[in-house]
Amino acid sequence: MDDGQQNHLKAYGLTYSALQAGLRGEWFLNYRGGSFLLPDTPELRKRAALDGVSVEPIDDATLGGVRAELAQGNMDAVPLEKAPTIAIYAPPKSPPWDDAVTLALTYAGIPFTTVWDDEVLAGDLKKYDWLHLHHEDFTGQFNKLYINYRAAPWFVDAVNRDLTTAQRYNFTTVPALKKAVAEKIRQYVDNGGFLFAMCGATETLDLAIAGANVDIDGVFSDGTPMDPNADAKMDWKRAFAFQNARLETAPLTNSMSNIDGHQVNVPSRKQPLGAFTLFAFSAKFDPVASMLVQNHRNVIPDFYGVTTSFNKATLKPADVVLAYEEGAPWVKYIHGDYGKGSWTFLGGHDPEDPQHAVGNPATDLALHPNSPGYRLILNNVLFPAAKKKPLKT
Repeated sequence: MDDGQQNHLKAYGLTYSALQAGLRGEWFLNYRGGSFLLPDTPELRKRAALDGVSVEPIDDATLGGVRAELAQGNMDAVPLEKAPTIAIYAPPKSPPWDDAVTLALTYAGIPFTTVWDDEVLAGDLKKYDWLHLHHEDFTGQFNKLYINYRAAPWFVDAVNRDLTTAQRYNFTTVPALKKAVAEKIRQYVDNGGFLFAMCGATETLDLAIAGANVDIDGVFSDGTPMDPNADAKMDWKRAFAFQNARLETAPLTNSMSNIDGHQVNVPSRKQPLGAFTLFAFSAKFDPVASMLVQNHRNVIPDFYGVTTSFNKATLKPADVVLAYEEGAPWVKYIHGDYGKGSWTFLGGHDPEDPQHAVGNPATDLALHPNSPGYRLILNNVLFPAAKKKPLKT
């Protein structure tokens, strides 16, 4: 999985297919870009050839040498045992921009199930090991896109869809519906689920969970600002990643809070894009964090999203920073445990569409088979497949 790999993204699909077939593998952390060891079967060889995935046969003697190398350096081997069941929270009719995780899984050939509010409220999340969220606004304000797109057909459809769903479940507002959905997601993680979120879902999910008793629908429903004293009512102990964030209450400002360091979701973007650096973890002492940052590049160009980055001042002390921008007051990629489960948040919308403008065409990953940004997404997909080792002391 170093520069010798022709198609990094489909290599994850090859590994997933091996696990799905009942085979086992290993993830060699920090070894040649985070390489995978898989059984040499005719089926896997055929798929690798069709997908353009570079593989190297290895005999027992050579493998013994590799294991000796792993034992001596900042490397380790993590067993991969079971293909995780995957759900993506996505609306029945996607908005006019794409979901990077859906693109990644589809291109890699990894199967997933789409769920929406009905499935979440029915308790169906327990069927899945791994859940992805993208640009959904869990505060129920539709990312405040009504400021510029209130007449767009796709926006009108989204509003009508969510209002109909809210009424069907006897919720008085869309924010009330989305808060209930956010609470189900919180319970899913608390009970042992793996959550991966990008873009605006990161920020708004925590705002909805922490503000379960805060009326935050005023801006959308009648044009009035939110309660200026709402910050004091937020219960950040219930949130995954953030604390002490300041809600944005100005009626014509489409930022959600001060969590996003770049403040992209405003009329004029306030911060230019730079590059973020993946933190170099100890594979033997921090295997979980190491899995999440495996890559053939450690510095990656940044990319915008509804939420692009995470203000350091709003992070909880226990958050693990996986990627940061040197000298910046924000970070890009964070992880943490919650109850019996865990969450991982990656800022930005699409690693290969850095400007992220509404209406952009979907990214063609056939043009980006070695994307280091998309590798971060796929690291998260395989993360639940890994057998967790006891922490070394």
